[in-house]
Amino acid sequence: MRKVMLYEPGDLRIVECEKPKPKKGEVLIKNMVSLTCGSDVKSYIRGYAKHTPPYNIGHEASGIVDSVGEGVSKFKVGDRVVAHNSAPCNECYYCKKGIHSMCENLISNNLKNGAFSEYQLIPAKIVEQNMFKIPEDMSFKQAALLEPFACAVYGVSQVPVEQGDYVVVNGCGPSGLMFIKLLYLKGARVIACDKSKVRLDAAKKLGAYDVVNIEEVENQVEAVKALTPENRGVDCAVEAAGSVKVWEMSINMVRPGGFALLYGGTKAGEELVVDTKLLHYSQITIKGLYHTTPFYVNQAFELLKMKVIDEKDFLYNEYKLENVKEALMNHHEGNVIKNFITY
Repeated sequence: MRKVMLYEPGDLRIVECEKPKPKKGEVLIKNMVSLTCGSDVKSYIRGYAKHTPPYNIGHEASGIVDSVGEGVSKFKVGDRVVAHNSAPCNECYYCKKGIHSMCENLISNNLKNGAFSEYQLIPAKIVEQNMFKIPEDMSFKQAALLEPFACAVYGVSQVPVEQGDYVVVNGCGPSGLMFIKLLYLKGARVIACDKSKVRLDAAKKLGAYDVVNIEEVENQVEAVKALTPENRGVDCAVEAAGSVKVWEMSINMVRPGGFALLYGGTKAGEELVVDTKLLHYSQITIKGLYHTTPFYVNQAFELLKMKVIDEKDFLYNEYKLENVKEALMNHHEGNVIKNFITY
């Protein structure tokens, strides 16, 4: 079978390897659709802070069960399925505290069995907790949105937003757009910031009340504040761009007593500078967020069934596996939301 490996930033290769055989509790999926993601693009261009090459790449896919290991009863050969890319151990200190995204033994399928592959082996813990049968009225493309959507659903659950609140989302990539739709449904007046007209148009379609093209303003912070009553700042800010500079701007956009969620992953070794006077005297809350949990994966799958978000708003161009580099770089240019690979 063929799969994609990253050997170092800029060095992405399609390699031939033996088709895996599922062991006890495991499931082998024949991928039908895989999606590009901003983190895949970052890995390809600059590397990824938590991972050391070489490793598999891709983590959003759906397909058909090819074979199952001993003891698997929830799924059978031929089932249409989608699996999230990770699952907690449920045994470590953090799992027992209910903080599953901080699991010390998180079972991640990114590196060992990446989604840019003809077949994907799903570990037993993921099969048990975060794998689902796809309903007949749901497409493979819609189902493949599960992983990023689960992260956005988890993220929005951490934002203390009330109806009528002003919320800025800095970065209108796939995750940012998912935040916008979910925050809109919670009754927020969402301000979307990006430099891509395509993405800002998508933000409007998904519920953004105001948009700021960051290339058309001198000061992004002041431009956002100007859209709030008496220029006081937003009630909540969500950073979804993966830039320390944007982290800092997001913090400076919130009103006294406001909240900033720092969602986008940054380069390894970067440091955040915060004005202590602002933090202390304005009583701002700053929260980092990583990944998701099985509870929110399940919520996300139910919301996908309801078409709270729709594949048509996120998936643009189709590529074959041998053209994965083109798919990633086209994603990077900012004129699409996501691309998809078919097999």
